[in-house]
Amino acid sequence: MSATFHTHSRPWMTSVLRLAGVYNVLWGAAVVLLPTTTLGLLVSDEQITGTAVVFWQCIGMIVGVYGIGYWVAANDPLRHWPIVLVGLLGKLFGPIGFVDAVLIRQVLDPSFGITIIFNDLIWWVPFFLMLLAAHRRHVEARQQELTSDTSTDAGASLGSATTSDGRSLLDLSRERPTLVVFLRHFGCTFCRETLADLARQKEAVRGMNVALVHMVDDDRALGYLARFDLPEHVRVSDPDKKLYAAFELERGRIAQLFGLRVWWRGFLAGVIGRHLVGGLAGDGFQMPGAFIVHEGTIVRAFRHRDAADRPDYARLCDALPA
Repeated sequence: MSATFHTHSRPWMTSVLRLAGVYNVLWGAAVVLLPTTTLGLLVSDEQITGTAVVFWQCIGMIVGVYGIGYWVAANDPLRHWPIVLVGLLGKLFGPIGFVDAVLIRQVLDPSFGITIIFNDLIWWVPFFLMLLAAHRRHVEARQQELTSDTSTDAGASLGSATTSDGRSLLDLSRERPTLVVFLRHFGCTFCRETLADLARQKEAVRGMNVALVHMVDDDRALGYLARFDLPEHVRVSDPDKKLYAAFELERGRIAQLFGLRVWWRGFLAGVIGRHLVGGLAGDGFQMPGAFIVHEGTIVRAFRHRDAADRPDYARLCDALPA
């Protein structure tokens, strides 16, 4: 049964994000297409150099792209809270950079402050309230999971979990040891890193069944998995997250999802590792895990301490029965 939440997106949230989207796109387009004219409203003609114009247009492009994100997030503000979070962070760091450039480095004209008011400051309160509502919804969801009648018996749930090839996880585990990997949402950088790790560590799981548990319908999952070389791995669609609950995988706390370690690992995996980040495809708060299951019994478990945890599948598979 799907969770029912008392905290819902309010109409004002959609209106604010729509307004922010339109404002950002129009402001960004004006700056990109008419850089000299718009810059001339803030500084004198002597200060409008070639470098300043290029820099100004870059800001316009960034602001315009944010506008597209806000428009998408307006469809369901609480579900698309990561976009709101990134937007708020940008609106916090922008004024900090402005103060540094004007008062400390003294390389920016104070007249640019007018853009800080309309691009950043006026959005602080509504964006913060949206994130607060998303957090409350997250807390409610965790409480409902704790009080739901969903069985937490992992062994019993294996028989009812049907894989993409028509068998149950229990059947797979009786056939041979099975690595069951619970994924985060498919847009997550760490989910993509997990799939890349599994594709790279095929030798570590040779001789085992591998089942990937995800939170979307199977056809949609195939689209996300197509970029990874995992043809032999079966899939289990678990949109209601009953199997996640049975294996005691909870929704993450704020520190588990946005701690400093998560941000740093996100940079390494997303930028350096080139896994990037995509749209939300599943529950953004859901924590992942990996388990070795044999004869209906969990032989070894790896439950992530935070979203950035990275299992060593070779060591995990050392638990294989003789």
